[in-house]
Amino acid sequence: MQEVNRTRHRVIYLILAVCLIVFDQITKKIVLARLVGQPYVLIEGVFEFRYLENRGAAFGILQNSIPFFLVIAVVILIVVLWCFLRLPAGRHYLPLNIALLLLFSGAIGNMIDRIFRRFVVDFMYFRLIDFPIFNVADCYVTIGAALVIISVIFVYKDGDLACLRPGKGRKDAA
Repeated sequence: MQEVNRTRHRVIYLILAVCLIVFDQITKKIVLARLVGQPYVLIEGVFEFRYLENRGAAFGILQNSIPFFLVIAVVILIVVLWCFLRLPAGRHYLPLNIALLLLFSGAIGNMIDRIFRRFVVDFMYFRLIDFPIFNVADCYVTIGAALVIISVIFVYKDGDLACLRPGKGRKDAA
């Protein structure tokens, strides 16, 4: 029964990851089809959609370093998958599993852009605070990372994450 739950858990998260990645890619296709040129203002002086080809990382650092970003993304994906496969499927681990799902989906979404477009399509801009332009995959990564930090600090006790220590067996929870 436990193995059936683990398999079901993995299939559900795989389907959710595909949906999140597809949503990210659809938003970028819409931007490429309709937004190149003039920005679309949603709230005057506060928030707008503005097309940007980001050939770097966050805040435009390390421009044109695609091989470096792909290596980093693959390493992150391996770590996320390793953690996901070791974490129990129980309700107690839901926040961490969701965080890993978001990190995975965001990394794949931006990796697709880097492989097929040679740049990441960014388009959401908070004019009010002049925040760098970002995209849906960036939101996934940011929320996922915040959820990991919050979960590790406030939700889980030391023994709860023993399953993630190298050499330790997987802790099963319902």
